[in-house]
Amino acid sequence: MKECPNKKINFDYCNCSYPSCNKKGICCECIRYHLSLRQLPACVFPPEAERSYDRSFENFAHLVMSNKV
Repeated sequence: MKECPNKKINFDYCNCSYPSCNKKGICCECIRYHLSLRQLPACVFPPEAERSYDRSFENFAHLVMSNKV
């Protein structure tokens, strides 16, 4: 893949706390990766939920129903 022209801008807003993530700032790859695992990317979760690394659809739905998103 070519270098993402928006990587620097995206990186500044990326809240992924996974230390060795190689997709930080490359949103299209991050979204594709997480959707393939039936997950959502870190950027849709509040910080405390994101740090749990439970990015499942079910966890997101639970957070929405609890008004935490």
